[in-house]
Amino acid sequence: LGLLECCARCLIGAPFASLVATGLCFFGVALFCGCGHEALTGTEQLIETYFSKNYQDYEYLIDVIHAFQYVIYGTASFFFLYGALLLAEGFYTTGAVRQIFGDYKTTICGKGLSATVTGGPKGRGARGPQRAHSLQRVCQCLGKWLGHPDKFVGITYVLTIVWLLVFACSAVPVYIYFNTWTTCQSIANPSKTSASIGTLCADARMYGILPWNAFPGKVCGSNLLSICKTSEFQMTFHLFIAAFVGAAATLVSLLTFMIAATYNFAVLKLMGRGTKF
Repeated sequence: LGLLECCARCLIGAPFASLVATGLCFFGVALFCGCGHEALTGTEQLIETYFSKNYQDYEYLIDVIHAFQYVIYGTASFFFLYGALLLAEGFYTTGAVRQIFGDYKTTICGKGLSATVTGGPKGRGARGPQRAHSLQRVCQCLGKWLGHPDKFVGITYVLTIVWLLVFACSAVPVYIYFNTWTTCQSIANPSKTSASIGTLCADARMYGILPWNAFPGKVCGSNLLSICKTSEFQMTFHLFIAAFVGAAATLVSLLTFMIAATYNFAVLKLMGRGTKF
């Protein structure tokens, strides 16, 4: 076989949906965790500098921020490992599906993997016992470990529901900062609003960030406009937007993983000859 034909046969068995979902998952998680971590740090600095003069007012908030930052570390590690596992499952089930339909000539490793799903040869032929290739045996062991696509579908479904909540929560700081930025735009352009500039404020207490007895708790008028013009505010606002985009990308990747895994499981379950789970 020529080089191009060999590459074409290999590409036929590649799980393109899983490859795209894996890249999107890694990109989304990296964006969400990295930008989210820095945005929380920026929020802590803004609260300390402008919204409260007493450490006890935001002591609990700092503890919550630090806890979220540690959760971010764990989330990044988990999703990078789980994304790699889902990619391996995608290669595994796609090879088995291609073998069922007969449009993909598997390699030695592909035969070892798909044999655990499709009920392929067990090492005996017309001439008696045959010694399996060592690579094929390794892949058979890997296939037994990955040979439960139904469980991967269930786990990914649960993760998708959980991440949907994370996606919704990541929109909250974007909403708060957007409201503050909108207020600053009204202060900068007093002709576009009928309210007095002194009454236009950003109150951190109304969002539950600070207790109601925190002082000053809110910033109004030209003082708020000067805060909005600082690089800290601008950077934190954009970091939260980037984290929100990363959460959305991760959600799309999980949905893609779940659809691809469900399709492969349905084919192997309903159309696979001799398939056993």
